[in-house]
Amino acid sequence: MTGKTGNLILIGMLIGTVLGVVGGIYAGDLFMNIKFIGTLFLNALKMIIVPLVVASMIVGVTSLGDVSKLGKTTGKTLLYYLITTSFSVLIGLILVNILQPGVGVDSIGEFIPDIVADSQGKSLLDVILGLIPPNIIDAAAKGKVLPLIVFSLLFGAVLTTIGEKGRPVIQFFESLNVAIMKLVNWIIYFAPLGVMALIGGIVAENRESLGELLSSLGLYSLTVILGLLIHAVIILPIMLKMFSGRKPMQYFLNMGQALTTAFTTASSSATLPITMECIEEKNNVDKRAASFVLPLGATINMDGTALYEAVAALFIAQIYGIDLSASDQIIIFLTATLASIGAAGIPHAGTVTMVFVLDAVGLPLEGIGLIWAIDWFLDRCRTTVNVWGDSVGAAIIAETKEFSNK
Repeated sequence: MTGKTGNLILIGMLIGTVLGVVGGIYAGDLFMNIKFIGTLFLNALKMIIVPLVVASMIVGVTSLGDVSKLGKTTGKTLLYYLITTSFSVLIGLILVNILQPGVGVDSIGEFIPDIVADSQGKSLLDVILGLIPPNIIDAAAKGKVLPLIVFSLLFGAVLTTIGEKGRPVIQFFESLNVAIMKLVNWIIYFAPLGVMALIGGIVAENRESLGELLSSLGLYSLTVILGLLIHAVIILPIMLKMFSGRKPMQYFLNMGQALTTAFTTASSSATLPITMECIEEKNNVDKRAASFVLPLGATINMDGTALYEAVAALFIAQIYGIDLSASDQIIIFLTATLASIGAAGIPHAGTVTMVFVLDAVGLPLEGIGLIWAIDWFLDRCRTTVNVWGDSVGAAIIAETKEFSNK
């Protein structure tokens, strides 16, 4: 895709977003009727996630050559994720303690959303056990990306150890990866229409909760958004400039299609195909690094989600008049950081893993119902930051010696 075509599509996506918001508010019935167009666009992105993750991860691993480099690259990538996620949680905790958005807010309307109720009884141990599924085909069919990543890492590592016998298999996945990225280009052409239909349908469905953003939950929403902005506009650009030498503004603008898609779909996994296209084609990041870092990041690097969970936990505590000590907030810091890793790259995933955070300090799960009305909007904001964090990570890891020396 040429740069001119890409810019036109980005402009179309931004126009589609604005039309979707306005149309969803003032022509809700119309946009509810055409929402299926957005669903088709989203399904097209989801359709290629499994082959894209498997092919790109295997290509990324085998491109490293020496298996020992895999461990070093994985370690550096995980360290980056841990550092940025910790920063985001810390920002959230500081802001929620300063602004205290839950003080004076009524607790009427508390309930446990169905998506949260279904996850009760699960623990972080279940997340760890899920890394190694008994049936990889079943995991793929259910869209479980993290087990696929583990399998692809191991399979790619094995291919590098069997010499010429593994070369035909590697070439197959290299060709598959190229074909999938070509398919991504085709899907992107329909992005402006898909974005407009998706956003319009979502706004139309949630028109009644728009007032919540400006009323009792207004300060809470502001706290989350302000924290996300600090992390996305200050922390991540500083790291990008410091460790990769790239110009943050230009890098950000080149990620426009991916970030717009992230906001529209509220899914970092569904956005992955477009994220990879923007990273490789527009920002010219080493394809080997992008193939390795981005699928992993779309699954376990959830800066925005971690910040949201920390803010939400303290907000709920403030509503109920529960005074959390410094040690309680440290537990929230640690749990939110770990829980975000277990969050799937799908809509409302952060709300599900927030169960771990609330349980850790004894806060009532019913409190989630107090913020559920506006989660549809904040989910999109935090997903956009998640994808931005993945994108910055790809550029930073691409500058490590495992990639730059080859």
